[in-house]
Amino acid sequence: MKTKSKRIKKSLLYLLLLSLSSFGTGSNDVYICKSKNAKRYHLIEDCRGLKNCKAEVVKVTLQECEAQGKTLCGYED
Repeated sequence: MKTKSKRIKKSLLYLLLLSLSSFGTGSNDVYICKSKNAKRYHLIEDCRGLKNCKAEVVKVTLQECEAQGKTLCGYED
């Protein structure tokens, strides 16, 4: 049950991000670790999920990281 709830929350957050970016009021920039094994993106630069990043942390667009198959960090839901 918790997993389904987490997926719903992530989906709602994703929809909120998309709707804000389509109105031009929100930023669609996110942060990723440039490691070849990184799988997540982060809404804030100092997210604790990025603390283990040994590579460079860079700002990219949400569309760029989703095209790479990255998903929202679990600490940010």
